[in-house]
Amino acid sequence: MDTPFKTRITDLYGIRLPVIASGLMWLADPVYVAAVARAGLIGFMTAASFPDVAALRTGIRRCRELSEGKPFGVNIMIRASRDGTDRVNPLIDAVIEEGVKFVETAGNNPEAYIRRLKDAGIKVLHKVPGVLRYVKKAEALGADAVTVIGYEAGGHPGVEPVGSIVAGVAAARAVKIPVIVAGGLGTGEQLVAALALGAEGVAMGTRFLVSEEIWAHRQYKERLVAAGETDTTLLLQSMRNTQRALKTGHVAMIQQLEQAQPVDTQAILPHIMGTVGRNAYETGEVEKAMLSCGQGVVFADKIEPLAAIVDRIEAEARIAMGRLNTLYRPG
Repeated sequence: MDTPFKTRITDLYGIRLPVIASGLMWLADPVYVAAVARAGLIGFMTAASFPDVAALRTGIRRCRELSEGKPFGVNIMIRASRDGTDRVNPLIDAVIEEGVKFVETAGNNPEAYIRRLKDAGIKVLHKVPGVLRYVKKAEALGADAVTVIGYEAGGHPGVEPVGSIVAGVAAARAVKIPVIVAGGLGTGEQLVAALALGAEGVAMGTRFLVSEEIWAHRQYKERLVAAGETDTTLLLQSMRNTQRALKTGHVAMIQQLEQAQPVDTQAILPHIMGTVGRNAYETGEVEKAMLSCGQGVVFADKIEPLAAIVDRIEAEARIAMGRLNTLYRPG
């Protein structure tokens, strides 16, 4: 296997390029994740996107079939349910029993679950906001690698506004496990830059949303292609659940609700339910939903097969490395 970059991340996952396709709620299904695998990266199906554990098991089997022996994983969100139901351990049972080798955890502290995963021989990648205490905690708990998310990221970048470059260098200096940088990344030049920071890979989400293998409506993808780096915004800071999303009429309405004093959380909740976003993916009615989107959307410039996107990223990285080699004069 041609491996133009060799890092501990390519070794950990057995992949060609040190690029992770992080879990995408509703969108990271078997078809997409298998396409990521065949392209020489690793992707993670989002367990929370499946209606129940049985459906997740079916999805794992389907992804394994489509991946043609290439590595893939499952994303498990660590969170407490409102009704007190244990939603995490049944998912862990499923990934263990189905022979999944790689898991990406995100959300709350994974301490209560990480030992089960490790004892089953599963490699655990934990995703944290760009704050050093979270990075160090992931290492202390036994994670095999950590993804540190800069404030440019779509979805939940954390409460503290720490950008990818600062977070990447600080994390790489702070821990011994491999560090993956995420947030606003979508090009080969940025991959090379992240390696220069001391990271051993990058994670991309928004960049891949325009791939043909993503099942969402074409109208949604066309909106992303038309978007620039200023077409995302932050909201839900009032709930200490900061989210970066595509600027839409629906998002502007939520931001107006947040400006009320005191903030009426119960009035906001119906508008941020995941099913609202899923409906927009299905119908293409982007203006009616809050849809996670990072500043890296500026690089999502064409709807094309995922393999073509990866080829472009690799070509960009090779050119960037060549350019650097002409600039450095040792001695």
